[in-house]
Amino acid sequence: MRTRHLGKLWPVSALALGGGGIGQLWGETTRDECIATVHAAIDAGIDLLDLAPSYGMGEAENVIGAAFEGKLPDGIKVTTKCRLGTTDPDEVEKALTDSLSASLERMRLERVDIFFLHSNIVPDDYDISVYGDRPATRRRIYHNHVQSAFETLVAQGRIGAWGITGIGIPSQIIEALESEPKPAVVQCLANPVDSAGELNFYGAPTQAREVIATATEQEIGVMGIRAVQGGAFTDTLDRDLPEDHGVRTDFNKAGKFRALAAERRESAAALAHRYALSMAGVETVVLGVKNRTELEDCLQAEAAGPLSTDEMAQVEASFA
Repeated sequence: MRTRHLGKLWPVSALALGGGGIGQLWGETTRDECIATVHAAIDAGIDLLDLAPSYGMGEAENVIGAAFEGKLPDGIKVTTKCRLGTTDPDEVEKALTDSLSASLERMRLERVDIFFLHSNIVPDDYDISVYGDRPATRRRIYHNHVQSAFETLVAQGRIGAWGITGIGIPSQIIEALESEPKPAVVQCLANPVDSAGELNFYGAPTQAREVIATATEQEIGVMGIRAVQGGAFTDTLDRDLPEDHGVRTDFNKAGKFRALAAERRESAAALAHRYALSMAGVETVVLGVKNRTELEDCLQAEAAGPLSTDEMAQVEASFA
């Protein structure tokens, strides 16, 4: 598998295995199948595992713990995250540390390579009620407390580096990427229509390409996420969703895209992943697969190589 350098950190495989699928967020699977999928991913050359406690209430992290019993294969790197929200400023460091400790316990590890802020950064006066039960972190909390808490965890050796999830309000993400101390990595949308689907709580364009370009300028690593937008850019939806759900809305818009994939004799998911892998600035694409069949489709997509400029334009035109 191809490797690319993740910002200023280290080379990583072009594909990373995400925790959404093995945490059973994207349809039904089993613990045994998830463990087998993790092993198959590593056997295929994937060397970055992207987890979070919110993936199946810790299930994705439990899968890693069960798969390796605390002894990761050489060269395998692991991430986890914390949905901090609007915690009392005096409790930020404790909240991050407690979340990390719980994740490490589930994974049976002593440290992670990257620890992400999993909540969106919002302006200080922003109405966070629009986020519902998904926590948001106010800008002053991020600058005055989160950055320093992450730096402390790096100094303690409990994390190798830290990052942010970059699918929230674009101006806030870009400001965070440009301010010191900078995150080492940002997770960015990587799909043909720059869609965050149901995770766009602010009702404006995501400016995903601008976020990626800013990260590249700042030498910050970019992990591409939501390549298939939660299943919207696949051949069939594998779970029941209401008509107004962001994934179903995007799925309904992707008919011509699926037809294009069929003409090319590849699955819609494979074409979507090839598109994400071909995007400028994206250094690794996080997979949301839940079984070995879905994994194999993505591995074949990576092996097929990047799309040409004309092919990428065809994909984009299918959504016009």
